Amino acid sequence: MAEEAVEEAQGGSKKLLIIIIAVVVLIAGGAGAFFFLSGSDEPTDPEMSLEEGAEPDPEMAEDSGDEGEAETGDAFYVGMPRPFVFNVPGYGRDRLVQIKVQLMVRGGEHDTIARKHIPLIEDTLLTTFSTSNAEKLSTNEGKQELRKESLAAVQQALEPLVGKPVVEKVLFIGFVMQ
Repeated sequence: MAEEAVEEAQGGSKKLLIIIIAVVVLIAGGAGAFFFLSGSDEPTDPEMSLEEGAEPDPEMAEDSGDEGEAETGDAFYVGMPRPFVFNVPGYGRDRLVQIKVQLMVRGGEHDTIARKHIPLIEDTLLTTFSTSNAEKLSTNEGKQELRKESLAAVQQALEPLVGKPVVEKVLFIGFVMQ
C-alpha cells in the first residue's frame, strides 16, 4: 500500500513537471514571437520623413547659391497618413495587401502643395494599387512597375490643379501581402 502511494506521488510530480515545462515553453515562445513581430514602424533615418504636422526646416529649403541646385531644391518626404490596405485577385484566392507610402518632392513649395492635396493623392494611389494582381505584386519587377504607374498617376492627377509635376518619386516604405 505504501509503495502504491509513493508511485502515485512520483507520477503526479512527473505530470506537474511536464505542465511546468509546457508553460515555460509557451511563455518563451510568446515572448520570442512578440519581439520578432514587434518592430518600429517609423523610419530609422531622421531625414526619411517629417513627423506629421511638423514644419520643414527653413534652412533646408534655402538655395545654396548653386544654379543647378536652385532649380531642383532639397528633397522632402511626405508620408501618407494611413497605410493603403486593399484586396488583389490571385490564382488560388484573393490576397490582402498593405502598402505604406511616402512621396519624395523637391523644395518647400512642393512639400506644402503635396500635403495640401493628400486626399487626392490617396485616392489616386488606391485606385492605381487596386488594379494590380497578386502575381504581379509577388515579384520585384512587378513592385517596381506599380511604383512607376503610381508616380505617373499622381503626377497626372496633380498637373491640372498645380500646373507642374509636384511629386518626384513614390516610395514604398512598407509592403505586406498575405
